[in-house]
Amino acid sequence: MESVHGTEQSPKLLPRVIVLIIAALLACGVIALLTFTLQKDGNAAVLLLDYSSLTVFPYPFTIQNAMHVLFFLGLGEVVVRGQVAVWEQSFLREKFLPEDDQTILQPEDLGPIRRQVAHRFDDANGFLPYLIDLSILQFYASRSVDQVVNILNSSLELIAHRVDLRYSFLRYIVWVIPTVGFIGTVVGIAGALATIDPSQPDLKVVTANLAVAFNTTIVALMESAVLVLLLSVVQKREEESVSLAGNYCLKNLVNRLYAAPK
Repeated sequence: MESVHGTEQSPKLLPRVIVLIIAALLACGVIALLTFTLQKDGNAAVLLLDYSSLTVFPYPFTIQNAMHVLFFLGLGEVVVRGQVAVWEQSFLREKFLPEDDQTILQPEDLGPIRRQVAHRFDDANGFLPYLIDLSILQFYASRSVDQVVNILNSSLELIAHRVDLRYSFLRYIVWVIPTVGFIGTVVGIAGALATIDPSQPDLKVVTANLAVAFNTTIVALMESAVLVLLLSVVQKREEESVSLAGNYCLKNLVNRLYAAPK
């Protein structure tokens, strides 16, 4: 029997490293644009960038700008996961398997199907072609539909776990943005307390440091909330693609298999 396994990747998928580099460059571009657009010491500039003559950080190395870079990296990761989810669901429209109510698949019918899905998956992507290929291999080896069902279920569990692990970096960014914001809060409050002179307090300096404290928290919570929403939407879609691939194989491959009695 010929051996085939997928090695080609879809040209539609941009490499993850490239997407993250583009996201980081976009973050720097947005920061530069806001820097030239917003007036220094203005309310928007202080809130979004900590672009102030009284900032405790040398501009542009402020807490807000660090959070903006992290936020755009998170958006880049959302784009990566989103394009994978869309690509995975696109396999369902390629009709690898018969979808009518009459077709029965016998061993001699499976070779062309397997050749069709070959080179359509790799170690990371191509859930549906991979499941079809694996199920056909198992049926060739055992001639048992029950064993095909068992390996299909086991593979779906492994794929679902692998998909969940892919969101570790994005979940970390969602966590680290508020953490950086709280660091800015602590630094701002500490700076405000350090500048207080009981004999001659300078309220302008104190309020500037307190602005850093509260503004970083506000920006961090807003950006984190956006990423949490996008994460839940994209992860749901990618996990749904795993479920749909399993259901498609079960309905259109496993339920049609027929092995002649020995």
